[in-house]
Amino acid sequence: MLESEEVAKLLARAANGDETALTQLFSRYHKRLKQMVRLRLNRLLQGRVDDADIVQETYLEAAKRLPDYLANQPLPFFLWLRHITGEKIIDVHRRHVGAKMRNAGQEISLHRGPMPAASSASLAAQLTGRLTSPSQAAIKAEIRLRVQEVLNGMEPLDREILTLRHFEQLSNVEVAETLGMNESTTSSRYLRALKRLKDELSQFPGLFGG
Repeated sequence: MLESEEVAKLLARAANGDETALTQLFSRYHKRLKQMVRLRLNRLLQGRVDDADIVQETYLEAAKRLPDYLANQPLPFFLWLRHITGEKIIDVHRRHVGAKMRNAGQEISLHRGPMPAASSASLAAQLTGRLTSPSQAAIKAEIRLRVQEVLNGMEPLDREILTLRHFEQLSNVEVAETLGMNESTTSSRYLRALKRLKDELSQFPGLFGG
């Protein structure tokens, strides 16, 4: 997949040693990478490990690996950064959780290469964070459990595609590239998973912004 013209120009400048271009590239994807870390960081570590620190470690590692990336460009730049971020999350899990990872229900996603799966608890927290009315807030814990039940009832691949599209906001092309799947398959599975989620949680319209 070809990079956008703007990203391609920044990569060309970065290849010539332009540090400003590299900073601009990292800044372009900062918000998306933080969201990914927030979803996939083991919940035992949330509050103990700063999302921004993991993203910063990603940038430092990416800067070191950039010459190799530019020589081969095995993935679009954002997906390459995202892959490195996944490696950094795994490193953090090993350092801080270690043998407890299995007991904590940590899974590895069906993504090619290391990438912790987003837990149903993290996804539910993202959705219920949108509930703001007093009546919704009063039963937020109950709603969160219901969301987790629905997510846990999905096939792991459907839940992963839903995570990538709806929560990480990857494009369908990016999802297909990430999972090594056909674009039409990822699209149809995403629509099916999203419809199921909305249908089973229709009594809580605030979860989906109205």
